[in-house]
Amino acid sequence: MSVPPASKNSDRHVLRRMPHSKPPFTLGQIKKAIPPHCFNRSILRSFSYVVYDLLIASLFYYLATTYIHRLPPPLSALAWTLYWICQGCVLTGVWVVAHECGHHAFSDYQWLDDTVGLVLHSALLVPYFSWKYSHRRHHSNTASLDRDEVFVPKLKSKIGWYAKYLNNPPGRILTVLLTLTIGWPLYLMFNVSGREYDRFACHYDPYGPIYSDRERLQIFLSDAGLVAVTYGLYHLATLKGLYWVLCVYGVPLLIVNGFLVLITWLQHTHPALPHYDSSEWDWLRGALSTMDRDYGILNRVFHNITDTHVAHHLFSTMPHYHAMEATKAIRPILGEYYQSDGTPVLKAIWREAKECIYVEADESEQGKGVFWYKNKL
Repeated sequence: MSVPPASKNSDRHVLRRMPHSKPPFTLGQIKKAIPPHCFNRSILRSFSYVVYDLLIASLFYYLATTYIHRLPPPLSALAWTLYWICQGCVLTGVWVVAHECGHHAFSDYQWLDDTVGLVLHSALLVPYFSWKYSHRRHHSNTASLDRDEVFVPKLKSKIGWYAKYLNNPPGRILTVLLTLTIGWPLYLMFNVSGREYDRFACHYDPYGPIYSDRERLQIFLSDAGLVAVTYGLYHLATLKGLYWVLCVYGVPLLIVNGFLVLITWLQHTHPALPHYDSSEWDWLRGALSTMDRDYGILNRVFHNITDTHVAHHLFSTMPHYHAMEATKAIRPILGEYYQSDGTPVLKAIWREAKECIYVEADESEQGKGVFWYKNKL
């Protein structure tokens, strides 16, 4: 079952800013509220999710390649659309399991986590170790304007000249479409929406500023995994045709990429969430500055990464199959520091695209290091 949102009574309640002062509890007190078994990782149970997801994906593949070509054109187009959506959702679940491996939440063995994560993420054209390390730094610096790694909001003085031309319904639609289609490859290749570095940053570059010297060999390994999968896809295209590969693999992958960008964006972009500069930021307040969202039945398909994200940021090595129980346990401790929004996803996309353009510190705030989303250009 999904964790129910804190309230659905009104947008006013949902948009009410969370507390930004230092919380009256510690991480240790939060952890004590969680049943100890929630931190146990089971190889058998973790692999069961891999097997289940891959079986469902294989079933969809079989149905698509066996029966769709037998349908007349109008029905075949509808069938392909259904296949793309369903397969994209299931493969997003596979992506989430690989993400668990990157957090060492899959098993008690780091080598096993990295092996499974490398295979699954490479199959989805994700550079496993490259993203593992940048994502780990995101968890270490969440909501920090200076050191966070992804979806770092801009100050008003730093937004582009084009922002005012996009601050309208057509502009917002275009921005959202571009974000959900090419946002992920742009982030991997050019660090778009990521932290500012003093030189060019790219997830495929072992010598880039994102990585330390001891991480570089594994970045090469990530690249090798992508080269191997890309070669396999090329070979498959020569046998089956490019159109077949795009229909069976390419379009579902676009949906996976769109979902992972959407999920991450909505978890860290909300009018109620504060961001901090170096004068105010600390790890606990940053980790709490994230939003649990409700995707309905997709919560289960996505292994509840959507509606247990607060607990995930507090205890990232906790397996996803215990995160729901942990979320229910910590909510009484967190109180108003726990943020959940049950707004329908499409409505939330539109609202956040409209309301969250840049961040700015309130003039009335005594502490000038706390920043909130604004939309007045």
